[in-house]
Amino acid sequence: MWILETAAVALGLYSALPVPQFEWTRRNMRYALAAFPLVGVLLALACWAWSALCAFLSLPALLRGAVLCVLPALVSGGIHLDGYCDTADALASHASPERMREILHDPHCGAFAVTRLCVYFISLFALCCVWVPTRPGLVCLGLGFVLSRALSGAALTLLPIAPGSGLARSFADAADKSRVRGILAVTAALCLLGTALAGGWKTLAAVCAVTLPIALHFRQTARKRFGGVSGDLAGWFLVKLEFWLLAALTAVQILEGLR
Repeated sequence: MWILETAAVALGLYSALPVPQFEWTRRNMRYALAAFPLVGVLLALACWAWSALCAFLSLPALLRGAVLCVLPALVSGGIHLDGYCDTADALASHASPERMREILHDPHCGAFAVTRLCVYFISLFALCCVWVPTRPGLVCLGLGFVLSRALSGAALTLLPIAPGSGLARSFADAADKSRVRGILAVTAALCLLGTALAGGWKTLAAVCAVTLPIALHFRQTARKRFGGVSGDLAGWFLVKLEFWLLAALTAVQILEGLR
C-alpha cells in the first residue's frame, strides 16, 4: 500500500494527472523522489500515443510538432516551467544569492522570464517539427524524459538545499537519501543503456555530450549563485536538459540523413 501512496504523492506533485490524494507523511515521502521518473514514463507514453495517431491519420508535421511541444507542460502541469521562469528572472538580476532566492519566491513573472519562455517554446516547436518520431527516436525521447527526472531528483539528495526552500527541503529531509540516490542512479544508467540499444552509440554520445555539461553547470549555478538547490532550480535544470536532449536527437537524425 505504501508503494502506491508513494507513487501517488510523486505523481500528484510533479504531474497534472488525476491521482488519489494522500496526506504527506514521512512514510510515503521516503521514496517519493525515487518515484519522480514515473512521470517521465507517462509522458513518454503520451508522446508515443500522439505520434502513432499522427502517423495513422497522416497529420501534418506542424500539428504533430505543436502537440509534442506542449505535451510536457500538459502532463507536468507546468510545475517545471514555473521553476524555469523564476530562475530566469533570478539569474538575470545578477544580484546576491539572498536576493536571487527572494526572486525565486516572488509570484510575479518578470520580463526576462517571459522573454526566455517565448524563446524556449519557439525553439522547442521548431525542434519538434524537424525531429522525426521513428521508433528508435521515440524510445530515446522517452528515456530522456525519465533521465531528466532521475537526475533532477538525485540533485535534491546530493546538493545542499538552499535556505528558504521549504518544499524541496521537506522532500529531501524525508527521503532515505542513500537508497533514493541508488535507485535514481540505476534508473539513469538504464536510461543511458536503453539509449545505446535503441539509438546506437552515436545517439548515446550525443546524449552524454549535452547531459554532462548541463548537469555540471546546474551544480555550479545552484551552489555559487543561490547557495544550494531548490525546487525551482531543479525544474530549471529539467527543462533545459530535456530541450537539449531533443536537440541532440534531432542533430543525430540530421547528420545521419546527410550520409
